[in-house]
Amino acid sequence: MAKGKPDDGIFVGKGRTAQTLSLAFANRHGLVAGATGTGKTVTLQVLAEGFSRAGVPVFAADIKGDLAGIGMLGEAKEAFVKRAKEMGLDYEPDEFPVVFWDLFGEQGHPIRTSIFEMGPLLLSRLLDLNEVQEGILNIAFRLADEDPTLGGLEANGLIDLKDLRELLSFMAENATEIGARYGNVSKSSVGAIQRQLLVLENQGAEKFFGEPALKIEDLMRTDREGRGIVNMLAADKLMENPRLYATFLLWLLSELFEELPEVGDIDRPKLVFFFDEAHLLFTDAPKALLDKIEQVVRLIRSKGVGVYFVTQNPLDVPDKVLAQLGNRVQHALRAFTPRDQRAVKAAADTFRKNPKLDTVTAITELGKGEALVSFLEGNGIPSMVSRAMIRPPAARLGPITPDERQRIMAASPVRGRYDRAVDPESAYEVLRKRLTESAATEAAPEGGGLVGGIGGMLGGIFGTSRPRGQRLSTGQVIAREVTRSVTRRVAGQIAANIGKSIGGSMGGSVGRAIIRGALGGILRR
Repeated sequence: MAKGKPDDGIFVGKGRTAQTLSLAFANRHGLVAGATGTGKTVTLQVLAEGFSRAGVPVFAADIKGDLAGIGMLGEAKEAFVKRAKEMGLDYEPDEFPVVFWDLFGEQGHPIRTSIFEMGPLLLSRLLDLNEVQEGILNIAFRLADEDPTLGGLEANGLIDLKDLRELLSFMAENATEIGARYGNVSKSSVGAIQRQLLVLENQGAEKFFGEPALKIEDLMRTDREGRGIVNMLAADKLMENPRLYATFLLWLLSELFEELPEVGDIDRPKLVFFFDEAHLLFTDAPKALLDKIEQVVRLIRSKGVGVYFVTQNPLDVPDKVLAQLGNRVQHALRAFTPRDQRAVKAAADTFRKNPKLDTVTAITELGKGEALVSFLEGNGIPSMVSRAMIRPPAARLGPITPDERQRIMAASPVRGRYDRAVDPESAYEVLRKRLTESAATEAAPEGGGLVGGIGGMLGGIFGTSRPRGQRLSTGQVIAREVTRSVTRRVAGQIAANIGKSIGGSMGGSVGRAIIRGALGGILRR
């Protein structure tokens, strides 16, 4: 197998004819499907190797840890050599440039983004919020972006989970004022969001939100020989939280869509994105999210990005998305249940018919490493479906050792860029600082001593010198709430002392009635 760049495309396999994926149509997206153990991982690695040879960077999730071997020199196993000869190739082991990434920072460089960049739609999906809770989250983002009394938050940003948690607490404490401007803010709903944030934090997702944030250009590198870097996301631990996995990959896809310029039709993609376990993206997704996925998949090819979904069953992918996937590799499916039979027929119907092949029957008879293949050709028309044996990968097929991973990371082109977290001043620090300063200012006695302090608190109960219609600042609002809390405790103690005196001289029931009449207004305030 030659190490040079392919001029026309990626040789994927061979049956009666060679099956080559044209680089010019590689950004028209694709699908790799098949039951467990039928060879999807091998096909994914063969495609990733081909793109890397062609100078195209790749991003792929390593679900089981067996894709990491692409960064190590392959081995001329007897089965690989034999299959290569049957295809007219000389098997030559190879290795490819790899950068390891990990949301948890354990098996690769950390990947981070800010809460603000994630946005309320994806964050609501991640937190599994209902419609009311999602509305409150939208208010939080709007408040941080627009409210003049919170000037500075747009610059400092909602960066990590503690920023969002602090802003939600502020919203709960000032629900009346905020609700009058943006809509009802229920304290119970805010509490439900806070609990979901705690669950997310306990799952380790707080490491995903922070600084320094990932720069998209760091995923689009080539090495000194011009080979595309294979960005490998360690996803074995991430799969313990499938919702986080799906939301992260959708966020990354959205970032690529928003940041990359339009390039139109080009001779090869700028980046190829493999979405393994794709059914996790669509399961229980609300319609608004599905619409966004369909839009991104439909339009991102004009940015030079190819998206390849890898899943067990073609029915896992919605029809609107499936219609955008022009390049298909279908491994074996088993027709044991009615749903399996529907999946087999659906998979067969998506291919361009071949009069020499019974597609439905072939799908159930394919052996390991065998697949039905149809790639775009000519003017972007799918080729007739063909049965083919997938070529053997040139790099190692299987996992790598921790020492091998560390050696690769030590030579990484982004070493040291993301490995240490930074905590800049953001919403959490801004709100905490204002709370401290405002409380100290508002609680300072004007007349001095205890009399001045009590006079200031009672002024909060019985009135204020602030002109009618003048808007309270954020600090004044917070200080007012602190003062009210202290005043309630003082008034409660006064009531108790009076109650003892009156109750002793006038009887318990009569005394309590007088207390309620005289001090009820104060206690309610």
